[in-house]
Amino acid sequence: MALMTIQLFSNILRRPVPVNVAIYADKRCFPGMPIPPKGPYKTLYLLHGAYGDHTDWTTFTRVYEYAKEYSLCVVMPYGENKFYCDSDITGEPWGKFISEELVSTIEETFNVSRKREDRYIGGLSMGGFGAFVNAFRHPEVFSKVIAFSTATIKSQILNSPKAQEGLFTESQYRSMFGLKDVADYENSKDDYEYLARQLKDYPDKPEIYMACGTEDSLFEGNLTYKNLLVDLGFKVDWHADPGAHTFTFWNDHIKEAIAWLKLGESNPGVFSGNVAPIK
Repeated sequence: MALMTIQLFSNILRRPVPVNVAIYADKRCFPGMPIPPKGPYKTLYLLHGAYGDHTDWTTFTRVYEYAKEYSLCVVMPYGENKFYCDSDITGEPWGKFISEELVSTIEETFNVSRKREDRYIGGLSMGGFGAFVNAFRHPEVFSKVIAFSTATIKSQILNSPKAQEGLFTESQYRSMFGLKDVADYENSKDDYEYLARQLKDYPDKPEIYMACGTEDSLFEGNLTYKNLLVDLGFKVDWHADPGAHTFTFWNDHIKEAIAWLKLGESNPGVFSGNVAPIK
């Protein structure tokens, strides 16, 4: 596996965007070990949370190691604090960048599959919000969603303060979602509840792995949203385990989530953490 940082020039954002990409390059195997396939590889677009960046997942979790085991390509873009949504106010289409331009560029650049069933999206907190919104806006693009401690903050958006008292202010929410008034978030293009309802009768809904720590302040919101998704006919693998809003919790569950993708046989190959056959 290779881990690289690329400066991807976005035509729709009109600037370079840093993206971390973990992808199979050359996996050494000892004699007798199965030879891994040479692609095209399945891809997980993995989004960071608020106040984070494209290095969070590889800095604070072992996602690179877990991806290596299954030769999974993991694409980790920088998303600023924009919730991976499009805004007519700022003129920054972060949702279109994630779901269209980034996917297209990765598939034109790397040896990855272009099949919907091999393309997944996930994230933590703000990234979980972005994963749901983009997958539900584009169910033809992503087949599975991985969401950890999702920022189910609809009530906070609708009742956001003008002063800097919470995660973001009213003006910041209006700016990032392109709203004239925060009340307009209800049933908008970025309302994750509304988008889920729009897919009630969709024949091939994305499958969902959803996890939130029971000590997380977002737990009740995640549980409520999970129940809504189940009621709407989504297939949800739900995990409510002890833990808070921390990378300790997310590291444990990214390992489980990658296994949940059912990527085939495990084959970590030879690397510094797997040299046991040497005598």
